Amino acid sequence: MDSTHLPLVTIFGGSGFVGTQIVQLMARKGYRMRVAVRRPDLAGHLRPLGDVGQIVPIQANVRNLESVRRAVQGAGIVINLVGIRFESGRQRFGAVHVAGARYIAEASRAAGVKSLVHMSGLGLSGNKNSSFALSKTAGEAEVLGAFAEAVIIRPSIIFGPGDGFFNLMASLARLSPVLPLIGGNSRFQPVYVGDVADAFVVAAEGGVPGGRTYELGGPDIETHKQLLQRIVRETGRSNPLLPLPDGLAKLLAVPLSLLPKPLLTPDQVSLLGTDNVVSDAAIAEGRTLAAFGVTPTPMDAVLSSYLWRFRRHGQFDRQTA
Repeated sequence: MDSTHLPLVTIFGGSGFVGTQIVQLMARKGYRMRVAVRRPDLAGHLRPLGDVGQIVPIQANVRNLESVRRAVQGAGIVINLVGIRFESGRQRFGAVHVAGARYIAEASRAAGVKSLVHMSGLGLSGNKNSSFALSKTAGEAEVLGAFAEAVIIRPSIIFGPGDGFFNLMASLARLSPVLPLIGGNSRFQPVYVGDVADAFVVAAEGGVPGGRTYELGGPDIETHKQLLQRIVRETGRSNPLLPLPDGLAKLLAVPLSLLPKPLLTPDQVSLLGTDNVVSDAAIAEGRTLAAFGVTPTPMDAVLSSYLWRFRRHGQFDRQTA
């Protein structure tokens, strides 16, 4: 592909789990990219994904409007993947998910950006007890208010090598004799990271109508309990599940939330108690992976390819599992 006619792309938060996949896909298509992150020195793993000079990590903080403006200057496509799971120091939900999202949308509009794609999440709009959910929902409104043609993408739990859910739970299964079960009946629709990345690239290239919110889920809908049972099976373990009432779970989360990297916060307990599946409205209106021409990948096709690490004898257990 002739890259001279492709617009410059700025990806905020592009060094993470989903961002790395998107960068790799866009590099193959010939795009030049600025990867806007707080610590460019920690984004060096992205450079080898493209040709020399094709991928350039730059410093930007979504809490700083001037740095956002510099990052989007001259770009034709902007992707915002920035999000935090818990608050720490100046990294507050409101500052990152609401004000930061508004800064990116306003700066993109002022810079003449043609395409803006914003990462949100499923199961958030109806949750009034989670500060995370409220901030992400407010951020969506800010984005569409400043950039009406933006594409909002709400994925369910994302799985794949390096994910934050299945790897964490598998680690706990290896370390703890029991697995705590919070919101066991809550339904989830895990979606493969490669499918999410494909959707973002299609949206960035104008392949779906803007000004709409798309909901991404995989082909399997399972309860939180079923997902933990699946992890136990995949890791060849026999950990019993210990159901925790909501009140006790939030009490337990208080000390865990004080760790440098919290294992669990009261806010996350609220999220685990909420369904996280594609809505009937999104299905009826064609606002799903189908809109991007993506066939969802089942968990069975991917999980075993990386959860084997958590078996007692690693890869050698796969021969007898």
